[in-house]
Amino acid sequence: MKNRFLFTFLFIGSWCFAQFDTIAIDHLRGISNSGTTFYNVNGVDFTSQIFNYDFTEKNLKKVLRKYKLKNATTSVDDKIDFKNITTASIDKISDSLSQYSTYYFIENPKGRIQVFWFGFYEKVPKSFIKQTIGWVANNSIPSENYDKVSASSINFAGRTIQLDSSCGWININNVQCPYFGQMNWSLHSSLESAKKANHYQLLGTKTKQGGKVISEETVAIEFEGVPTTAKKVIYDFTGVKSLLAGMSGGKTLTIYYVSEKIREHYVSCVMSFWNNDNINSSGLPGLLEQVMKLKTE
Repeated sequence: MKNRFLFTFLFIGSWCFAQFDTIAIDHLRGISNSGTTFYNVNGVDFTSQIFNYDFTEKNLKKVLRKYKLKNATTSVDDKIDFKNITTASIDKISDSLSQYSTYYFIENPKGRIQVFWFGFYEKVPKSFIKQTIGWVANNSIPSENYDKVSASSINFAGRTIQLDSSCGWININNVQCPYFGQMNWSLHSSLESAKKANHYQLLGTKTKQGGKVISEETVAIEFEGVPTTAKKVIYDFTGVKSLLAGMSGGKTLTIYYVSEKIREHYVSCVMSFWNNDNINSSGLPGLLEQVMKLKTE
């Protein structure tokens, strides 16, 4: 896992942002890599990075340059329980989708500059930002909420799933197993929040350049043993020079979007595989078989 995906919109990554209802700390997952900690809760991705600088105007300018925000317009947010400056930007992806980025530069309890980045398709309420920054800066998040950099196993909504040695993290709660599929997920406080997260991921798929949606339907599945439905989308890359298609050699990508309550958790999950992956008689590759089954008539 590399820091570059801090600023990269992943095709089926976890840039999915849902209704900002009550936040439960046990829904939050984190993973640290190369000095940056990546988090996900309620479908929202955010990051944290600490710099060994005192919180001074000179040092803040230095950190702003590191984030390529040299000429950013900053302000102070008095809703946050730390000295801070903040800046935000909006990038229009399509007529129906915009990408918001917000940075908070705070003075943490040790007097150092700590930088938080929030990426979202909606404005995140200050209450959400205040609570998550407080959890992280005050080290209030239980150690069991953090995943290891190696993806030998994952905590999937309270169930441990063992993975093949070839699997790796693409982002927080986003794991890929070459030729065996990819999936990303998030825990939510309501089913509505989970559905909205998937809605944004689907919009992201449809606005991604380099291919086209050739089919979209609702199918019956079992998700973690629960009968439900999923949105099935097939994305065609035939004849298109694409980084995603080029890496796999595939021509079509099949994607399932599902939102459901499992083990007292509301989960949004997006699962995908290429046409040249190792697809079993079930119609799914190995990773997807771990969490879902296709129901046949």
